[in-house]
Amino acid sequence: MTKFESDIKKAPYSSETIFNFLSDFDHFGEVIPKDKISNWHSEGDSCRFTIDPVGEVGLRIIEKEEFGTIKYTAEGKTPFNFFLWIQLKEVDADDTRIKLTIKADMNPMIKMMASKPVKKFLDVLSDGIANHKYE
Repeated sequence: MTKFESDIKKAPYSSETIFNFLSDFDHFGEVIPKDKISNWHSEGDSCRFTIDPVGEVGLRIIEKEEFGTIKYTAEGKTPFNFFLWIQLKEVDADDTRIKLTIKADMNPMIKMMASKPVKKFLDVLSDGIANHKYE
């Protein structure tokens, strides 16, 4: 398994607010920059979208630890199998730290081609989550 991690980001909201928002894919699309993905489709606990140059990706929520962790897995036809974790750590009422991790099962050829886009996706997504206005 290949592991990718985002930098730790800071958001001025409670972990409960962010957790509740990200636990529903109908909201999740709001934190992903529209210029990075296309063909967004969500159904509550699952979603599908296209990200270049990786291709079509499907995600499904498989585990939630209230206000702390949301774990997603690849769903459907994806270029490689992977898990995505969003970890939230509340430091104060209006200060939550966010870290994203992807563990992916990639062969050496896919790893060579996809590592940079996967890391960039993590950075863009963690920025989107940290900078979103949760009102």
